[in-house]
Amino acid sequence: MNREWLEKDFYKELGVSSSATPDEIKKAYRKLARDLHPDKNPGDSKAEERFKAVSEAHAVLSDAEKRKEYDEARRLFASGGFGRGGFSPGGGYAGQSGFSEFNLGDIFGGAAAGAGDGGLGDLLGGLFNRGGGTRASSRPRRGSDVETETTLGFREAAQGVTVPLRMTSPSPCTTCHGSGAKPGTSPRVCPHCNGTGVISRNQGAFGFSEPCDDCRGTGSIIDDPCSDCRGTGIQNRTRTITVRIPPGVRDGQRIRLAGQGEAGLRGAPAGDLFVTVHVSQDKVFGRNGDDLTLVLPVSYAELVLGTTVSVPTLDGRVGVKVPPGTADGRTLRVRGRGVPKRGGGAGDLLVTVKVAVPQKLDDNASDALRRYAEAEKEGGFDPRAGWAGA
Repeated sequence: MNREWLEKDFYKELGVSSSATPDEIKKAYRKLARDLHPDKNPGDSKAEERFKAVSEAHAVLSDAEKRKEYDEARRLFASGGFGRGGFSPGGGYAGQSGFSEFNLGDIFGGAAAGAGDGGLGDLLGGLFNRGGGTRASSRPRRGSDVETETTLGFREAAQGVTVPLRMTSPSPCTTCHGSGAKPGTSPRVCPHCNGTGVISRNQGAFGFSEPCDDCRGTGSIIDDPCSDCRGTGIQNRTRTITVRIPPGVRDGQRIRLAGQGEAGLRGAPAGDLFVTVHVSQDKVFGRNGDDLTLVLPVSYAELVLGTTVSVPTLDGRVGVKVPPGTADGRTLRVRGRGVPKRGGGAGDLLVTVKVAVPQKLDDNASDALRRYAEAEKEGGFDPRAGWAGA
């Protein structure tokens, strides 16, 4: 966890309460991201800074583990749970009756031999960019995840497509390649903290830790920082990422691109990019799972006498046979001509026939239809036979 998080109110940035649901957080972020996006506000530095703040807030609050850590740390600081100087997970308390070797690490879960990650010691250490004890103090700080959206046509989503996404986000500095040091030089281990990023002190019966002032908790010192990124290893830049959308993607589905998110500090691993896909409706096709659906207009005569009709698919046209005597509203199935499946193959094409009734008929058609109606009646056909008690 980044210590700077404690100085920021991410809930306030998104305009939501601390009890907001994940859906409420996502909805608030999407609205703000659309309004503040640099492409929509060219040259507006305030909007750009606000966009960065909103993105950072969402990156923390949308991640269940990061949000839990953030909430717990804020609660402890608000209640004074850390005291004025904070406690060291390995700090000892001796000399009191019954308390030989009282180790706060045993309580916080991070200093005892064989203790796993996840205890309060990790949380306390994480506030200063380190884990419980010294075993994780030099852990690099991974970049935050980034979210964006794209809208695809129905057929693009069904068949798969490659789309370019233009994004403005923190990225590795192209001059120093993320190291933060001027090209030709390298960061050196901080001699004050021996690369841990933390200084331990004793105060009375307790020990406490604080970030090293010399290296600001990073564990390394850059004597000659990169002039372009000022030693951070990160630059805000606009980049275009080519994203391959797999066939069959559904509306609202999220696609993860590992390592394409916000750059990590000084060469640490980058976060991930999550792309939420929106799919627009099609004038002809619909979708039911992996099946493709469409409504086929036919005439009454075609249903009665039967016919073969050419219908569209995602990759050309196919002939669909309408058997004689087909009822209006019947669905005909064409196997394997639907939406491609992840594991191979494809769904089916479901064709629903619907009678198209002419609004006007010329005299010849009207006379022929009347003669047919009389012949139909003489033949004993009653469309309402057995209907409503008839």
